[in-house]
Amino acid sequence: MQKCRTAGIKVIMVTGDHPHTAVAIGREIGLITGEHPVVVTGDRLRKLSKTQLQLALDSPEIVFARVAADQKMRIVEALKSKKEVVAVTGDGVNDAPALKLADIGIAMGVAGTDVAKEAADMILLDDNFASIVAAIEEGRSVFDNIRRFLTYILTSNIPELVPYLAFALLKIPLPLTIIQILAVDLGTDMIPALGLGAEKPDPATMTSPPRPRSDTLLNWRILMRAYLYLGTMEAVAAMAAFFYVLHGGGWRYGDFLADNAPLYLQATTACLGAIIVAQIANVFICKSPGRSLFAAPLLDNRLILWGIALEIGLILAIGYTPWGNRVFGTAPIGAEVWLFAAPFALGMVALEELRKRLTGSAAANRRAGASR
Repeated sequence: MQKCRTAGIKVIMVTGDHPHTAVAIGREIGLITGEHPVVVTGDRLRKLSKTQLQLALDSPEIVFARVAADQKMRIVEALKSKKEVVAVTGDGVNDAPALKLADIGIAMGVAGTDVAKEAADMILLDDNFASIVAAIEEGRSVFDNIRRFLTYILTSNIPELVPYLAFALLKIPLPLTIIQILAVDLGTDMIPALGLGAEKPDPATMTSPPRPRSDTLLNWRILMRAYLYLGTMEAVAAMAAFFYVLHGGGWRYGDFLADNAPLYLQATTACLGAIIVAQIANVFICKSPGRSLFAAPLLDNRLILWGIALEIGLILAIGYTPWGNRVFGTAPIGAEVWLFAAPFALGMVALEELRKRLTGSAAANRRAGASR
């Protein structure tokens, strides 16, 4: 009950028992904590208009007792008319209409009748209410993990796109080749992205209110974060590393470079390496979008750690082995190039920490203003 309360889930008891029995059980399980809960009997419910019932449902603690089956369905209708997402539990034949009408009907698997099970969307095998709460937590976690996955995958699109725009508009050597893009999308990014999809539920998952019905997995906020914020920083890192190697090798704007020139191969390797270094930082950024990295466990997901190890192994194989150089059009680069790219990844982390602190302070100020 406490977890439901903190998660913004309102639990309403609807029973055929006597009001005193309902209130006593409600207090025993923690459903009722106040001194004077609102108790509505079936006789009183018949006299309430639709508007009066909706107003009664606004009460923080409300119990319906001595109600008939058709009245349970009326309560569901009133909640749905208030744009609430309604889950109904039941086990009897009389519960079937309410189970059918609810957004999700949950029948008891042990004590439930066949009629109730047929009318329900879900069957609770252990007849344990705590299983419903655990399922809500898991569902919220899956939703958040898919968003983490999407943010991480979409971010690398910008540093892969910008080199082609720069090549077309600025008339410079192509910083990143098609085969190198495939090395990122189908190679280095795959395991860390899958690791983000397997993240454990965040402790704060059940301390926030439910998402609106209109909230989709992929929205403008995620696109802006991936493309204009994180992706832009990765693109800057990639292009900076590319030009760092070019200018270090004596290249000047307008000079022609052959596709097999050693300087060009090193420069494009630096561009690819900078993207992968930035994506290593990005996987931790996406892993903890709401909490500071210093307050979140970073090494608890083995799939992400194996993915990072694979990323490092692949870029070393691509850049420092003869077959990697031949297949991906790369060449070995010096340690100074990696040292040049690393601060960009650290800068991404620093800016993300600053964003979290600023948004956290703004949210705290809003809560303080609301309480006043």
